[in-house]
Amino acid sequence: MAGHPAAEGALKGLKVEGSKDNAVLDSSTLRPSTSTKYPVYERFYTWQGEGVHLGRAAYFIRLYGCPQHCPWCDSAGTWHPDYRPAAVGLLSAEALAQAVAQESPDGAVVIITGGEPILFDLGPLTDALHALGRRVHIETSGIAPLRGEIDWVTLSPKPTQKWPLPEVVARANEVKIIVHEPQDIAAGLGTLDGLREDAVIWLHPEWSRARERDMAVLNAITEAVKANPRLRAGYQMHKLYRADDLDEHSDKRLIPLGGNEGLGY
Repeated sequence: MAGHPAAEGALKGLKVEGSKDNAVLDSSTLRPSTSTKYPVYERFYTWQGEGVHLGRAAYFIRLYGCPQHCPWCDSAGTWHPDYRPAAVGLLSAEALAQAVAQESPDGAVVIITGGEPILFDLGPLTDALHALGRRVHIETSGIAPLRGEIDWVTLSPKPTQKWPLPEVVARANEVKIIVHEPQDIAAGLGTLDGLREDAVIWLHPEWSRARERDMAVLNAITEAVKANPRLRAGYQMHKLYRADDLDEHSDKRLIPLGGNEGLGY
């Protein structure tokens, strides 16, 4: 598997499906090769639940592995050792493009997310998706160079973890700052030196805070937007609809935020 060392490390000890005969391989036997394949945690057709493209039909490809380990992560199954899936499919760019073509109509964008998808060489995958005529978006914390032709970059900086690279900040079309505590607003904004003037900046209440209507967080977002009209208040609308659950391929396991049952689901 060609990719970033952190991505390869995240797969150690995990069962990986995807050899020529569909055998289940232990990832510790894998070695980088010229045939790029991607560890796919899940893929599903739904709609984009947040940001500039809210409500737009979208096919999601969620890759496995992330070194950030955010304590409130809403995709903890992609990295938390207590919630690993039994196996992860290792799929080629061509196989993923074929799935996109078969499982979603023309005009639906493709969103590559994770985990942390920027750790992988996305060039073969974006080429295959563009050959279908699809727009390709990425959701990333920006901690590695961006590889592949991406049409839309959503940057979600993690100020308490590893900061995004300046080159990715400069490339971002929109930014999503996750607000678990009111001070996260200033901390997230502090990672954005070099952000282009037309990039949209969203403030999203972290899901446990949004779900519980934590007014300290919600009011902090409101006051920040009122003080700086460039900022926008965001929300994860797909979670209200539970839209992702309708696709047969989405992971429907109940996994707590950040792997912490105290934060709920």
